[in-house]
Amino acid sequence: MREFFTSSAALLVLIGVLAVAAAVFLALFWRARRHAFASPLERATFSTLHSVALAAPALREGLSAQSAAFALPYLRTMLDTCALTMTDSSVAVLAWDGDSDHHQPDLLELANTAINTGRQQVASHRAVACDRDCPVKGIVVSPLECEGAIVGTLGALTATTPGPVLLRATGEIARYISSQLELAELDESRRRLGQAEVRALRAQISPHFVYNALTTISNFIRTNPERARELLIEFADFTRYSFRTASEYTTLSDELNNIDRYLKLERARFGDRLNVQLRIAPEVLSVVLPFLALQPLVENAVRHGLAGMPNGGTIVLSAVNAGTECVISVEDDGVGMDPRRLKEDMADAHVTGAHVGLGNVDDRMRSTFGEDFGLVVDTALGAGTKITLRVPKFRAGIRV
Repeated sequence: MREFFTSSAALLVLIGVLAVAAAVFLALFWRARRHAFASPLERATFSTLHSVALAAPALREGLSAQSAAFALPYLRTMLDTCALTMTDSSVAVLAWDGDSDHHQPDLLELANTAINTGRQQVASHRAVACDRDCPVKGIVVSPLECEGAIVGTLGALTATTPGPVLLRATGEIARYISSQLELAELDESRRRLGQAEVRALRAQISPHFVYNALTTISNFIRTNPERARELLIEFADFTRYSFRTASEYTTLSDELNNIDRYLKLERARFGDRLNVQLRIAPEVLSVVLPFLALQPLVENAVRHGLAGMPNGGTIVLSAVNAGTECVISVEDDGVGMDPRRLKEDMADAHVTGAHVGLGNVDDRMRSTFGEDFGLVVDTALGAGTKITLRVPKFRAGIRV
């Protein structure tokens, strides 16, 4: 009996060990299965998404020989064709990925028809037959569109007779390319608009500031030549920065340096009537914002807030860390403004010319970061003015 219980205990232990081993095996199996692609469909989906993601950055640069050469290898893996090519609107080949380029004349003929008609073109094996040992059994060419115009074509050379699946797939890839070209054109239009707005702001700086700065410097030439020389250097550095042709974005640090030059020139004119306090958190100095986004706000505080006050006043410029954003404010204790009139002036700034600097900055902030990032102005007659803007610490595509 004792041996029976001993054998049973051993058997139970063995069964327990096997059960634990089976449980561990199943757990590891399902864990591995969870992190793997369980079906060919899932693997194909991942591969397609991966190819699309790799091709997108080049296409977002616009249609060119460089972007076509970069994107075509990834797009060809999606269609699995002998060769893939892109042409521009003049039927010139931008890039060719794959073999069988001796069929280029056949493809260009189809591309010309696709551009003229705006419709997909197909050539069967009989139409492209050649004497060489050539795998090509057909050609499919789809037009590429951007803003309603045909800007080029996508051509696929296939080793099988073109059927509905290939025709649909080539058309969908062409639509995808067209959508990326539309986004590239939108980016370019936004860039041109930003440059135009900066040029408008520079034109506004010239009459409002340059005359007063040069007049102040000329007054010091006789009484204090050394002071005049220092101010002239500050003026040169200010204009060099303000009229630069580099990126349409800058860092808060560079913007503050330029504001310091501006205020040195204004202090030379106003003397003790202009008091400035800076409250800048060091951790936000690298934040990127639109070029010349702060100088118009400080100039507004000087010209509209303090210039008309006999005893002058104080401007407080602050930049604080607020999580994912940097919050910047320019506040003065000057004469203030009528809020309703200010709103009307900013809305019609390009027509009336009133407060064009504020309207310009407001437009560029909204265009760059979104409608929620416009200027917030708190003001009233006799109560001073505070202008606040929020700047995201990171936004894709926004860099110096």
